[in-house]
Amino acid sequence: MKEIRNFSIIAHIDHGKSTLSDRMLELTKTVEARKMQEQVLDSMELERERGITIKMQPARMIYNKDGVSYELNLIDTPGHIDFSYEVSRALNAVEGVLLLVDSTQGVQAQTLSVLQMAQDLQLTIIPVLTKVDVPHAMIEEVTQEVMQLISCKQEDVLYASGKTGEGIPAVLDAICERIPAPKKGSEDVYRGLIFDFQYSNHRGIIVYQRVFDGMVKTGDQLKFAISGKTFQAQEVGVLAPEEVPTEMLRSGEIGYIVTGIKEPGVATVGDTLVFAKGETQALPGYQKANPVVWASLFPESQDDFTVLKQALDRLQLSDSSLSYEEESSGVLGRGFRCGFLGMLHLEIVTERLRREFNVALIITAPSISYEVTYPDGTVQEIYAASRFPDHGQKVTIREPWILGQIILPGEYMGNVMTLLYEHEAQVIDTDVFGDGRTLLHVEMPLRELMRGFFDRLKNASSGYASLSYEIAEMRPAQVARLDVLVAEEVVPAFSRVIGLQRAEVEAKAITEKLYRTLPRQQFATKIQARVMGKIIATKKLSALRKDVTAHLYGGDISRKKKLLEKQKKGKKKALARGTGNVHIPPDVFMKMIKDD
Repeated sequence: MKEIRNFSIIAHIDHGKSTLSDRMLELTKTVEARKMQEQVLDSMELERERGITIKMQPARMIYNKDGVSYELNLIDTPGHIDFSYEVSRALNAVEGVLLLVDSTQGVQAQTLSVLQMAQDLQLTIIPVLTKVDVPHAMIEEVTQEVMQLISCKQEDVLYASGKTGEGIPAVLDAICERIPAPKKGSEDVYRGLIFDFQYSNHRGIIVYQRVFDGMVKTGDQLKFAISGKTFQAQEVGVLAPEEVPTEMLRSGEIGYIVTGIKEPGVATVGDTLVFAKGETQALPGYQKANPVVWASLFPESQDDFTVLKQALDRLQLSDSSLSYEEESSGVLGRGFRCGFLGMLHLEIVTERLRREFNVALIITAPSISYEVTYPDGTVQEIYAASRFPDHGQKVTIREPWILGQIILPGEYMGNVMTLLYEHEAQVIDTDVFGDGRTLLHVEMPLRELMRGFFDRLKNASSGYASLSYEIAEMRPAQVARLDVLVAEEVVPAFSRVIGLQRAEVEAKAITEKLYRTLPRQQFATKIQARVMGKIIATKKLSALRKDVTAHLYGGDISRKKKLLEKQKKGKKKALARGTGNVHIPPDVFMKMIKDD
């Protein structure tokens, strides 16, 4: 019987997590040398391109130490804050973690938030400093930082380089020595925690799970404890990191089960697999992923509507946190209102729709959901500006706030404080690290975070600041709907919900942008922005005038005047007949949205 060690790696984006995994797989000969490539566990083309982990990927390694054979189960997790629930499920499936810290950058904000999850679950933490071979590595300073962070001794900190392979054997030895073996579960029942899943065209949904109680083998009748769907296990096996079928999976082991199910919404991260017969309690901690950001997706051509629907259905089979519902716009036609976990999730989903399904998309400006309470006590969740209450209605509006942590070098403090003021953020507390960096605890409205805060923070700090956040409570909101009027008619596709503090700036910016984008009409066209019943920004697009005097070649000026007067009367007649309506071409909507 092999000794089992289940562990995960937690680190900030680009701290060398995937490279360290590569060296471990190489040293334990899990992946043959001829099949070895960079970022082995990042199977998606998008992951390789961006150098980030999007989907977690388990891998089983066999390592011999002092004559004992150890089965090491690694779950490689995403480092981005959008996927924090997936990370928390992965941490529930292991007994210990490697805390990776880049010795050239020190501890980052997203590392802190995931580390907190690991400490709450009382997991064994092994600190590892990476990139120690780099000439400008700050090994001593970062070691002190890590010791202060997790209250450990200097000899507990390991030093490694994913590039050269230095220190990797010591890391594998520490995993065997320090991380405890899985606790023995009950033999009478079977319970497996789902921490991820994939979709295959031929075999349906393939769930990745950690067995906590009993054992499971091919042919067993199983069911999802939360969704209640039953199925027969078509294949059971382990990931090394490719799928390798086995006879069974026992308590403490990590592996996969082929379900054969081809319908969305059945498998979700955090659900428990149990035997179909008998009532077995689900494992604790399950929660449904709640969308944070909303955006509407429309196909560029309405002929592609069915293609987009099928693409979203397929994508949801491998990403249960994506939610969508059909909607229609008078201008853009039929499309879908989609919910995402954050801005990175939105970016990844839309990019996958373009690449994997070849769908040309129009994406509306992202928005968040607001809680609107009417005088009769009715509470409504509103996540589209067009459904927002009109000015004058007596309603109470609340919006979600976030609690964030920003780590930055001291010299950028002035720039970042100005940025926080512009985004309605408040600093609650500050801490100082030994290397002169500052940790700011801030709170701010979620709508302000979505207004490009990540990018602006990177610009203000020359890329050195890092941010992590969690959704806090709902608070009263000082917001209003901004409507755009073209030729005195509201265009719903341009409406948005904005903070009152920025009403004038936003109104001027959107009218200016539309003024530059909209083609000129046969008559002078007013472009206006209205907030709380008042027009607060106006631009006038001059008429596209036909030169009716072009054919004249001299003679009396009165002839020119006569023709111009005739043209003027004709335009008045046209407006009186109601032909002064403006047709806005689809490319204008695209330009307005893309610029955002």
